[in-house]
Amino acid sequence: MLELSLHILDVVENALNAGASLIEIELEKDTARDILRLKISDNGSGIPKEMLSRVTDPFYTTRTTRRVGLGLSLLSQAAEQTGGSFKIDSVHGSGTKLVAEFGLSHIDRAPLGDMLGTLMSLIVGRPEVDIMYTQKIGSNEFVLDTREIKDELEGVSLSNPEVIKFLRKNLQEGLAELGSI
Repeated sequence: MLELSLHILDVVENALNAGASLIEIELEKDTARDILRLKISDNGSGIPKEMLSRVTDPFYTTRTTRRVGLGLSLLSQAAEQTGGSFKIDSVHGSGTKLVAEFGLSHIDRAPLGDMLGTLMSLIVGRPEVDIMYTQKIGSNEFVLDTREIKDELEGVSLSNPEVIKFLRKNLQEGLAELGSI
């Protein structure tokens, strides 16, 4: 995975497979500390304690369709090769939280990629799941919370074509106003 947005998509897919109904994604660019921080948390079924220490092992997976599980291993490696770090905490039955920190100006830091496309596919593809996306750069912040949008829509689906147009425009404007990571 050459872009952080694809790592995010992979982690969120894991959360969805674990039954998450709420996923929080936060990206923070801290130029003073030269760090790009990615936090993802969910309220899914979590990871049993005995499995938690093995989730970054590329040759360990709980999937029966293949014998390797590269997603978290690659994300951990991507963070650490930039002088950053990777940490994952989980309570079985209560969800998972991961934090990956990247050296912001490190030459090997993967680009963010198509965050707009990633968010749109998550929101529209799984409208029953609540997504809270926060992007921070310095003291500026952009937040999109599908729970608030659903409250305003009063039962209209997030996959409605007019809602999709609104979401895309809102995300485009919010991310553009904030600036690039």
